[in-house]
Amino acid sequence: MKTETETSARKIIFSGQVQGVGFRPFIYRLAIKHELSGWVKNCVGVVEIHAQGQPQNLKNFLNDIFDKKPPLAKPELASDKLVEQGDFKSFNILQSQQQGEVHISVPSDLFLCDDCLAELNQPSDRRYRYPFINCTQCGPRYTLIRSLPYDRANTTMTDFDLCPACLAEYKNPLDRRFHAEPVACPACGPSLTFSMAEMQIENTEAALNKAIDVIRDGKVLAVKGVGGYHLMCDATNTEAVSRLRKNKPRPDKPLAIMFPAPVTTPFQVAQQFVSLTKKDKDFLLLPARSILLVDKKKNSALSEQIAPGLNEVGVMLPYSPLHYLLLNDLGRPLVASSANISGEPVLTDNFDVEKRLAHVSDACLHHNRPIQRPVDDPVYRSIAGKKRPIRTGRGCAPMELLLPFELPHPVLAVGAHMKNTITLAWKNRAIISPHIGEMDTVRSLKVFENTVNDLQKLYDVKVEGIICDAHPGYSTTRWAKKQKLPVQQVLHHHAHASAAYYECRTEKPVIVFTWDGVGYGEDGTLWGGEMFLGKPGQWQRVASMREFYLPGGDKAGRQPWRSAAALCWQAGLACENIPQKDRLLKQAWQKKINAPQSRSVGRLFDAAAALTGVCSEASFEGQGPMLFEALCGKANEGFNDRVALESEVINNLLITDWQPLIAVMLDSSLTIKTRALLFHHSLAHNIWQQAIIMREKYGVNTVSFSGGVFQNRVLTEKAMALLSDDGFDVCLPELIPVNDAGISFGQVMEYSFKR
Repeated sequence: MKTETETSARKIIFSGQVQGVGFRPFIYRLAIKHELSGWVKNCVGVVEIHAQGQPQNLKNFLNDIFDKKPPLAKPELASDKLVEQGDFKSFNILQSQQQGEVHISVPSDLFLCDDCLAELNQPSDRRYRYPFINCTQCGPRYTLIRSLPYDRANTTMTDFDLCPACLAEYKNPLDRRFHAEPVACPACGPSLTFSMAEMQIENTEAALNKAIDVIRDGKVLAVKGVGGYHLMCDATNTEAVSRLRKNKPRPDKPLAIMFPAPVTTPFQVAQQFVSLTKKDKDFLLLPARSILLVDKKKNSALSEQIAPGLNEVGVMLPYSPLHYLLLNDLGRPLVASSANISGEPVLTDNFDVEKRLAHVSDACLHHNRPIQRPVDDPVYRSIAGKKRPIRTGRGCAPMELLLPFELPHPVLAVGAHMKNTITLAWKNRAIISPHIGEMDTVRSLKVFENTVNDLQKLYDVKVEGIICDAHPGYSTTRWAKKQKLPVQQVLHHHAHASAAYYECRTEKPVIVFTWDGVGYGEDGTLWGGEMFLGKPGQWQRVASMREFYLPGGDKAGRQPWRSAAALCWQAGLACENIPQKDRLLKQAWQKKINAPQSRSVGRLFDAAAALTGVCSEASFEGQGPMLFEALCGKANEGFNDRVALESEVINNLLITDWQPLIAVMLDSSLTIKTRALLFHHSLAHNIWQQAIIMREKYGVNTVSFSGGVFQNRVLTEKAMALLSDDGFDVCLPELIPVNDAGISFGQVMEYSFKR
């Protein structure tokens, strides 16, 4: 029997988010506090601890790890066992180990923490106004890691030799910069360079001041940040915003805004321009510092060119020290649009920006810290009281999810075509990449391939199979078939349904509505208004929309008038709002030449926008539906009228007839706002009625949603309210975007359950 003076030893292994978050110095301080000896070290993706001392001290030590962990750490106990004691007189931090148990978790890029922000603004601090200040609780991670374990030599900071002062901090376990891999100061770290025509300024403070002058002069500035460049200009200067739009070109798509955030009153400036709830403020201050769509204030000084025709704007707070300095010195909101050729991933290289965006930016603010991989800013929208992702990115990607099964071998899911991501999955783990974008440019495909290789290298996983969309024309499908690996195809809407099912947290069958713009169906037609019943790998398609034929096929996505024409022709109605650009078009449509069959609700929204005169030609995907939704405004809350939509069973499929909506959309005696509300509410009631029918027939009571249509707040909130009031369990994803960014993860779910 042990006495109080006897000691024991434990070998403890933590996986999860334990690297790049100050976990080892935290363990060191905790061990000293509890009078333990031994060591802690980084291995490949895990932290190993040998701790020995009094049994009660060991127990308290382990409890404190979970109770008092660093704010950004997410430790998972992988192993804890008694071992033989070693001859240790103290507790030490050992050098990282390249071999050992592999459970890699790659840290995301982090916001500027309060401690570093205070130093940034303290004139007596040696890092005063230094644009690259960071510590273990903040700064870049994913965008500068070249390989793991996460040590400075394995990052893009390897060429910056630490000065004596920084080295002392880096080696001191009691310092918050102990092994903060990007640690630097003005004497030894990265610096800024301003470039404009023949002018080159290489002094950091002078470069920053000149950049501020350029924006004050109404010019457009390309600014290198954490995961790539932003194109920035004064968000209150309509001439500057219009010039940015014209030259990019990005004629209508909304632009994000970054607001100054004074230290003690971070929303002082933002509240002058936008309406923010307490939940909005809390979300904007989260470590990811995401873009959030919020309501514009009427008659604010923001340029109407920021988000033409929309009630919301995307806002974010500065998340890097450079952004803080730039925004707070200017004291005004700036457009912060991804610096890219529209549709491509964000640019990261100094030379590329000067070469490819010279026609857009008047000047550039570069820095010499290399960006290892591009990462865009994440975007969220409030729907039904919660923040839902539109796009994942910096700060929340790569996203790691635990699978409800064990894979027999590693697989790669390559997603779809629009808003694309990829998912690497092995054992019971899935890693969703940051946003890649539209897969129809050479650079997008290059970034896609780099991401495929990069994730496998980072996580030390070699894939043995590929999962892709069933659409034969997708770039990702064609790429998959060229690889020398087994390929499995998954239907687009099965992937949507399976991604939604993951967040339902149930093992029972569910109902999933998958409404979007286009997806290749099992019958070779274009789906997009589907309702599924079941589970991943066992989906039963039980409802859809009445089919129609799209003149011009894929062109309809950017020309809503084509969808309007299709519905009017099919319903036998005349439509004056349709531009008769090609007299042969209807003849081709009648003969079904280049007029594929579709059931897409996304195209129904396009048609409604065109028929009401809101949008006949779109410069970006979804423009018509977004403008149409914006017309509903706040009146949505007290509006209860609807158009009754009939459904009938055809070939064991419950088919909804959209035709009654078309006559209402053409009714000029109704205001456009009323027509918009009727359209949204009628479809929401249709969802409710279809769910009731399926519940009565199959006894299923859980309903979920996936597909880009459900980014529409008016439709989704109304449908969710109707279902909830009728006793349904309603689930709208919070982790994975409902748009095509969630397809790659859904492919893994569907493929695996089928096996």
